[in-house]
Amino acid sequence: MAITYMTKEGYNRKMEEIAYLESVKRPEISRAIAEARDKGDLSENSEYDAAKEAQGLLEMKIAQLKDLVANARIIDEGNLNTEEVQILNRVKIRNKANGAVMEYTIVADSEANLREKKIGSSTPIAQGLLGHKLGETVEIKVPAGMMQFEIVEIAF
Repeated sequence: MAITYMTKEGYNRKMEEIAYLESVKRPEISRAIAEARDKGDLSENSEYDAAKEAQGLLEMKIAQLKDLVANARIIDEGNLNTEEVQILNRVKIRNKANGAVMEYTIVADSEANLREKKIGSSTPIAQGLLGHKLGETVEIKVPAGMMQFEIVEIAF
């Protein structure tokens, strides 16, 4: 798996999720399998089949999360600045066509959450902004076509 960049906070959230899945969800599914097994014939026991499928999905999710954190690199926030757009910067941009102002924080893809205005560093908007300075106008290819944005503010 590829290297993933994360904040310390994001890394800790993933570790907490792994701990929860292993210590709470895994025993719940094991109990469900045991209960279904106690009901008799397994060849026609849909509860048993569903519990075994849930177990497989859970184990797959745990393995994916463990792989993600095993290949994670923690971003040193002490080396960040606001001279140019980089990961973990909060960037305010103005759409040159309609004047709409948007603000996003550029984060690792694994921490992206549009509700919190956090966009992954591999998204077209983030890719178009990374490395540019305050006041620059960047042209970014989005699904709707080419758009121009002015970088209004870079913060941390």
